[in-house]
Amino acid sequence: MRKYHALPVTLLAALALTACQDGTGTKDEGAARPEPASAAVTATHPAEDGDSGKAAGGTTGTQGTSGATGTDGTSGATGAQPTKGGKTATGDKSANGTTAPRVSCNGSNTTVTAQPVRRPLNHMLLTVKNTGSTMCDLTYYPVLRFDEMQWVPRPIKDSKPQAVTTLAPGESGYAGVSLSAADGSGEWGTTGHRLTVGFQGRTPDSDGGPSALPTLPAKGVYYDSTLTVTYWLRDMDDALTY
Repeated sequence: MRKYHALPVTLLAALALTACQDGTGTKDEGAARPEPASAAVTATHPAEDGDSGKAAGGTTGTQGTSGATGTDGTSGATGAQPTKGGKTATGDKSANGTTAPRVSCNGSNTTVTAQPVRRPLNHMLLTVKNTGSTMCDLTYYPVLRFDEMQWVPRPIKDSKPQAVTTLAPGESGYAGVSLSAADGSGEWGTTGHRLTVGFQGRTPDSDGGPSALPTLPAKGVYYDSTLTVTYWLRDMDDALTY
């Protein structure tokens, strides 16, 4: 007789509470950066390098006041970054070059389908499509629950990818589900009519957000005690090789 992993209480509760829940995400745009103090300083000394057009510090972006010595730069603190329009170059880089952090894929920013396949025998394919506006991570493996099932299907360890499956907007990830033993050796065979797909967070067995409720065929899906699932993968063919 096979041993099964008990469904963590927090994750099981999350599956039950989020079965019909839709989530939404918000994005922190970040606080505006204060203007550097050096950008507001008016040049009051002539250039020390003999160039009457620029201050010794080599800055070029801040206009000097009328009646100053003709310099068009700041007073040139040693080692200061070049300025343009009153903002430091490092500030511009932070504002324009920062990549938004990835979020977890879950039922609020994806669509999930569950489709039995002819080959391999007794298998089903889960497809998750990123419908959000930012990249999301499919961490670990899906937590499946047919109807009111009280145990968690085991993951297929050999299917674990070398890196987290990350989806750009519009991309899809996959997991293969082995529903029952082909030789009939499984126990407690039954037909499921409702499937809840739970998502894990950044740590194993943590709650990754709202679950998904993909539609199953009208006749349901037969499974037994050998029910297993792959990790989330980028390639559909890979997901169906286990």
